[in-house]
Amino acid sequence: MPQPPPAALPEPISADPPHRPDLTLLTQSWLDLAFLHWAADPADVAPLLPAGTVPDTHDGVTYVGLVAFRMHRVGWLRLPGIPYLGTFPETNVRLYSVDAQGRRGVVFRSLDASRLIPVTVGRWAFRIPYVWSRMSVRNDGSTVTYTSSRRWPGPRGARSAISVEIGERVAEPTA
Repeated sequence: MPQPPPAALPEPISADPPHRPDLTLLTQSWLDLAFLHWAADPADVAPLLPAGTVPDTHDGVTYVGLVAFRMHRVGWLRLPGIPYLGTFPETNVRLYSVDAQGRRGVVFRSLDASRLIPVTVGRWAFRIPYVWSRMSVRNDGSTVTYTSSRRWPGPRGARSAISVEIGERVAEPTA
């Protein structure tokens, strides 16, 4: 059943986050980042969102994102990142939402990561749907390939492979 529309207009989109927290819990860098998006019918996405939110739309559609990258040197409380535990490949599936106050949000449906400790901490402490996976990121000239095979909690053995070709730099983003 579709959820009611938000009570407020969505906040404007900007390059800067509109709600910066006072306390920074995690610091990190993302390397070899690939954003892949597919247009979807908002009615198909609405049941997958948390209560009180609706799909964020642009020109009448919402988007499903598949985002692959290397997390680099994740650290706590502005401390330097941890070289081994804080550096790993990650791939996530995300949806975009708006709540009744017009705040935009990202809803993670799954996050595959190759380090067990960050996966366990993310699942336990933050209730993030991390999955421990065997993963790699390979650069071959202008092609970057991301591979993943799930370990825990599953479905064990589910696999993905994404290859993207690096294009020209975007000088000016479009609307």
